[in-house]
Amino acid sequence: MAVQRFYRLLKHHVSNAGIARRVRNVTILIVRGPHYSDDPWGGELATTFESLVRGAGQVLSVCACSGLRELVAQVRAVRAKDTRFVLLDPGDLAEEARKHPEAGLDDALGELASPYVEVHDDSGAALQRSDGRHAAPLATIIINGDLAASYRIALGIALRRLAE
Repeated sequence: MAVQRFYRLLKHHVSNAGIARRVRNVTILIVRGPHYSDDPWGGELATTFESLVRGAGQVLSVCACSGLRELVAQVRAVRAKDTRFVLLDPGDLAEEARKHPEAGLDDALGELASPYVEVHDDSGAALQRSDGRHAAPLATIIINGDLAASYRIALGIALRRLAE
């Protein structure tokens, strides 16, 4: 019931913001690492997000990355795309990114021209920024054990920011 209410409120906010009339061909990119346990992406969640984003006059792209190198490459490639907002879900690659800073995720995030929100389902998965070389995410959303809820909140932030 709470999820349905959330979608109704989000849909109401988006339709009242007049976004569909003002903004066209703007992408919200979701960059996802692998999830070896429960992965809510797909099915109803993906369909609902596509509908909400399309209703806001935006285009949703999802890039599923199988390894850290691919995740870093995708974040670096964001600059070349028409991407106005990024949801970054490193998934099970967060620990690897912390152990291997030489992989370049910090540098890639430092070069990211679009605002981004980190999405996690475990408080231990948040990316750490010890040297301050790049801007922090606009928000880090962690709902322990509920990645779908983290995604919902992050998408709400993205749509609201794009409506401003």
